[in-house]
Amino acid sequence: MTHEFEVRKEITLDATPEQVWDAIATGPGIDSWYMGRNELEPRVGGRGGLTLGGHTEESTVTSWEPGERLAYRTPENPDGTFMAFEYLIEGRDGGGAVLRLVHNGFLGDDWETEYEAMKTGWDMYLAKLAEYLTHFRGRVATPVFAARPQGPAPERLWAVLRRELGLTGDVKEGDRAALTVEGLPPIDGVIDYVDRPHFLGIRTEDAMYRFIHSGADRGNVIVLGHHLFAGTAVQKEAEHAWQGWLDGLTFA
Repeated sequence: MTHEFEVRKEITLDATPEQVWDAIATGPGIDSWYMGRNELEPRVGGRGGLTLGGHTEESTVTSWEPGERLAYRTPENPDGTFMAFEYLIEGRDGGGAVLRLVHNGFLGDDWETEYEAMKTGWDMYLAKLAEYLTHFRGRVATPVFAARPQGPAPERLWAVLRRELGLTGDVKEGDRAALTVEGLPPIDGVIDYVDRPHFLGIRTEDAMYRFIHSGADRGNVIVLGHHLFAGTAVQKEAEHAWQGWLDGLTFA
């Protein structure tokens, strides 16, 4: 049985409508704050594609109004499920822009768990979009993905992340964090997003790092969704290094 759903979000951004459009409606722009590798053909009827973990989810552009409105939707699956996305951009008097998101469609039997994950996930991704437009506007990132299924309970992961990042006590935005990953330059940055028990973010001068826990209802999967703005970043090498770090974590 399918279940209809709708998620609505709104965020004020320190950017012009044109700059917001570049971030949400071009492949390199989307790569710099959202998940995976992205393609978007700039026209109504154009093809979209999100590639993550070796799988590509295709979509079709249903509205293309540069600087104002973008919409696209995935094909309908045999069970009737699909997703549709709409972005509305409105400039503000005195500068900045408001971005409104509508994400709707039909989900399958496990719809409640997936719906809750999408609501909190969008809060994290839109906050990352704001960070991108504030600190990395005009730069293009290399997206880095790694995952470890069947991980520990979220609180255990948080304890390990605090240890790895040199954090103590209650983690809060503005705390300094440092991490060394074999094969990569040292990481020294600031905590820029905290939403326990699912999300922890770090921003450095040339990267945004996101550590994600799916929750027990979704299999205790640990996901890394990073964005590297250094011009020499190589995706496969970075993903290999981060996957090795993730696989090497111990939770006993």
